[in-house]
Amino acid sequence: MFLYILEILFTVYTILLLIRVLGSWFPNFSQSRFMGIVAKCTDPYLNVFRKIIPPVGMLDLSPMVAFFALQILQWILFSILT
Repeated sequence: MFLYILEILFTVYTILLLIRVLGSWFPNFSQSRFMGIVAKCTDPYLNVFRKIIPPVGMLDLSPMVAFFALQILQWILFSILT
């Protein structure tokens, strides 16, 4: 049961990250109240990677690394807990 809940949490957070990234492409949507809530949930995590990986021109590669790191963390936790 605990692993199932943990998997749901990882999935929800991954979806929030995806919404944050895709939402940033649409200026009207990125300024919505919903995106403000999503940003408050995801920006602290993304900012860790933004400090490490500088943007390449206008392209921010840190979300790709953040997705990858989240997947590795999930894999490590599930390997330990199962």
